[in-house]
Amino acid sequence: MNKRFSRPSSAHAGGGHMQGHRSSEASFSSGDSRASRGHAGRRNFGRGRGKGPKSQRINESLFVNKASATNATYEYVPEHTFASLEIDARLKQTIARKGFTKLTSIQDKTIPHLLHGEDVIGLADTGTGKTAAFLIPFINKILKDKTQKVLILAPTRELALQINAECMEFTKGMSVYSVVAVGGESIREQIFQIRRGFNLLIGTPGRLRDLADRKVVNLAVFQNAVLDEADRMLDMGFLPDVKFLLGKLCPDRQTAFFSATVPPAINELTKTFSHRPIKIETKLRDTSSDVEQDVVRLTLSDNKLDILSDLLKKKEFKKVLIFGKTKAGVQHLSDDLERRGFSAMAIHGDKFQASREKTLRAFRQGRIAILVATDVAARGLDVPDITHVINYDVPSTYDDYIHRIGRTGRAGKKGLALTFIGGRDAHRALSPHYSGGRSLPGGYAPRHSRLPFASRGRRGGSRGNDYSR
Repeated sequence: MNKRFSRPSSAHAGGGHMQGHRSSEASFSSGDSRASRGHAGRRNFGRGRGKGPKSQRINESLFVNKASATNATYEYVPEHTFASLEIDARLKQTIARKGFTKLTSIQDKTIPHLLHGEDVIGLADTGTGKTAAFLIPFINKILKDKTQKVLILAPTRELALQINAECMEFTKGMSVYSVVAVGGESIREQIFQIRRGFNLLIGTPGRLRDLADRKVVNLAVFQNAVLDEADRMLDMGFLPDVKFLLGKLCPDRQTAFFSATVPPAINELTKTFSHRPIKIETKLRDTSSDVEQDVVRLTLSDNKLDILSDLLKKKEFKKVLIFGKTKAGVQHLSDDLERRGFSAMAIHGDKFQASREKTLRAFRQGRIAILVATDVAARGLDVPDITHVINYDVPSTYDDYIHRIGRTGRAGKKGLALTFIGGRDAHRALSPHYSGGRSLPGGYAPRHSRLPFASRGRRGGSRGNDYSR
């Protein structure tokens, strides 16, 4: 066996060849194009912004959990129906064409309050229809009054684009127009679209502030605001931009916050920028009951890439999302899996937007079976039927872990999340206070006498396997 292992490194890899972008992951996904402009009053981007959350030591026991056996038989019974909602008939027809038959829990409890003009804080598990929960009432508001403008903030380009795609489906043929303003794409084109007129402006905080600074966007005209994945905006260091944007909006506005968690800073944000909000919490638990969670235990003699390859060869691993810690590591892992014959592609901040969208389409349409991604690039992704999430690198925080595994086990379907632990990464990732004693479901701990390791030659020990760089 080739005995090479990943090792920690303080150097950031990748990003140096892309002019005008910062090397940290957040800069690419959020689309902040302001880093290289050096305007007075701009923040020092080396201080926290885009570096993501500070790493935590995560208790190993949190990575192990059986999927709830009773959850499969539980079915939420909504108080309302789409037909009973006080919304435009055209919107009801579109909802029916989309195949929506009943409201999810977050939709059922949120939409009526938003329709009545109330501010809302919505907490829900991933994959529960949060996007429709805010799009439906605000589109209805626009249909009643075309002077209404809605600002929607999202932490990443991919999430902003997904929100816009769903918005376009809801508003088809209604003369309701949306514009996306994110980095990685031509700001000139975005300025052109904004000046043509819009009802909804969907974007990332950095690009939206850039447009506001250029006097292209007059924030005072927005009577409505939505923050989606608000907790992730905090993680990525966007809180100053978010406060700036919200502070410039019309004082008499309606605001909706949607998030998986509400850390103290976000709680303070809601107190400052909302008026007597209705807090709606439909989260059943920290992690989805439909996701079975387990660990892959590594020893110092195990080859991490070989272990991963053996798992991916199993027939049940049909559509797999693999998370890595760095952009360079994610790309190296994707390349190595391709060399081993797997249908894999990578998505991370160093890729141009067109390339990222092409990769996501291929994964959604089933033309590739494996997507390797960083936390930021994959945040908010809505890809159906992901069977497995693999944490090849242990996440930096438990919140990151929750969001990672939330990509599977969606819409009532079962999923499996596996986290690689041990080996050379053990000292960096796991809590020293973990006392063990939990009996793990078998089948994933590597055993040299049982696993049919393949491709043990030079590829297994190539320089591309140093994924922690």
